[in-house]
Amino acid sequence: MITSVELLLAFLVDQIVGDPKKLLHPVQIVGKLIEKAESVLRKICSSPEDERSAGVVLAAVVVIPSYAVTWLVVEMLRNMPGKFFAALAVLLIIWLASTTLALRGLCSSAQDVMDELAKGDIAGARKKLSMIVGRDTDQLSEKEIHKAVIETVSENLNDGVIAPLFYMTIGGLPLAMAYKAVNTLDSMVGYKNEKYKDFGFASAKLDDLLNYIPARISGLLIVSSVFIMSKIRQLAGSKYSGSLNSSNAFKIMQRDARKHPSPNSGISEAAMAGALGVQLGGPSRYSGILVEKEHIGDETETDYAAAGIASISIIKAASLIGVIISAIILAMRSGS
Repeated sequence: MITSVELLLAFLVDQIVGDPKKLLHPVQIVGKLIEKAESVLRKICSSPEDERSAGVVLAAVVVIPSYAVTWLVVEMLRNMPGKFFAALAVLLIIWLASTTLALRGLCSSAQDVMDELAKGDIAGARKKLSMIVGRDTDQLSEKEIHKAVIETVSENLNDGVIAPLFYMTIGGLPLAMAYKAVNTLDSMVGYKNEKYKDFGFASAKLDDLLNYIPARISGLLIVSSVFIMSKIRQLAGSKYSGSLNSSNAFKIMQRDARKHPSPNSGISEAAMAGALGVQLGGPSRYSGILVEKEHIGDETETDYAAAGIASISIIKAASLIGVIISAIILAMRSGS
């Protein structure tokens, strides 16, 4: 079990260091394993039924080792005699735990897009946005780019921060690593296209299942963070250029969350739309194909640039609340 101090330090490491490009990341290892396993399994598939069965095997050979190897390494170091191995175990746990979190990377990527727009470089903004979203970006307007930024930070709050915290709190670092393996599987093979609709079926459904509770926690954390932020702004006597409404966030979350194609992503996206008074969703192009999506939220504010900046602040606040709650729970469990 990870301690509350280790968890807080892991969160801090993510905020300071993020994901260094020159340092091998566990998700990269999982990604390589998925690629190798897919290439082998596809050779024995001759029908959609074979692909679905192979998809189950793929999930098993990726997720189970991710849990087992993490558990084995941590337990071996924890149980080795001497202060050196005890310190090494703590450092390794903190680093591995930090790799399951992606708040700094998410915020930095979103801010990079916003910075390009602030400079008036819409082509640069489209290019940087293409690195963090799956939709086609080459024809997006400035408003559509801002909307895409708000949507991606809202959706990835869960995958990048809250869900790993949730599984780390209830099952320690090995369970958080297993969750990241599932999340990586979904991002690589969980597409509903011709190539992956059967082969990635198991991975997509497993990802939906594991995100069910954390996604709803993420939505509530957005509502809570907006409430706290609005009160702080009132006390400070400052005037925010856009909407910041916690009650509307909760209302829109309840009303529009089911409009999203995903059973989980719509929760945080709807909460964010309501909090900021913007309208998200709508038609988007993926690989040249127009996909019709329902609109989420009501457009009571038109300054999407201000809303984009605010969305980054909101997910930071929601993440901070989440890690504090997790640390408190871990501290209470260790003291019981």
